[in-house]
Amino acid sequence: MDIKEYFARISYQGSHSKPDLATMSDIFQHHIQAVPFENLSIHCGERIELDLEATYNKIVRKNRGGWCMENNYLLFWVLKTLGYDVTLLGAKVFVPELDGYPEEIDHLLLRVDLDGKSYIVDVGFGMAYQLWQPMELISGTDQPQTPGVFRFQEENGTWYLEKVKRKQWVLNSSNSTSPNVEDEVCRRVYLFTLQPRDIEEFRGCNAHLQTAPDSLFVTKSICSLQTADGIRALVGWKLTEIKYNYRDNMDLVEIRMLADEEIEKTLREKFNVTLDKKLVPANTSKLSLF
Repeated sequence: MDIKEYFARISYQGSHSKPDLATMSDIFQHHIQAVPFENLSIHCGERIELDLEATYNKIVRKNRGGWCMENNYLLFWVLKTLGYDVTLLGAKVFVPELDGYPEEIDHLLLRVDLDGKSYIVDVGFGMAYQLWQPMELISGTDQPQTPGVFRFQEENGTWYLEKVKRKQWVLNSSNSTSPNVEDEVCRRVYLFTLQPRDIEEFRGCNAHLQTAPDSLFVTKSICSLQTADGIRALVGWKLTEIKYNYRDNMDLVEIRMLADEEIEKTLREKFNVTLDKKLVPANTSKLSLF
């Protein structure tokens, strides 16, 4: 594994001689605009391996993306290599339809301690709840970013990430399955503790999420990528493109349903993803990603 090869993959040409906040934030931004959040392996008959070299080969050499246990584990190696003090953490992702959290951790994220402050670094959440830069680990303070206002709330050692959403202007709302999303103001994203984790603790979750019949990742094929001013996402056959803060604190949303023959070309042209095996799109779950 070669850090220069990773930098070429994310088109990062900045300095990396000093492990500071500016460098970390710059690498973060390049990563999320180059590496998709995707679970397409599951829908191509491939297994997602919890192995750093396999993840490196997939993302860096094969120009693919990955989910949290790939994107954030790769970034863990990158930041460690550059001299950052970085720790693995485990989170539980909020499920709006159930108004609750799962019993076991199902998301991997990073904590970086730097110059007397702690930051949460997460390039592996994807969709419209993806952070665009590291967040300082402080409770009750709004931290505005391009996608919206994020904040942490801490209660008895448990930390909650929330996102304050803008109103949405949906150009072709007949394709939208969540008309109520326009009225939602604040959305819980996930909870976590500061207990350090080992990658081995995610082995069960890595297996479960790609095999359980009711897993979101089994019932939906997902590929999302952050852009210069928003996000694009292909879920099953539905292509959604969002331009953040288009006007008057409102996001512009455009939705289009694709035909089977358009999927491969769309992945290549909009996400820079070329698959080795044939993708079988899926979108059978009612669980919302937006």
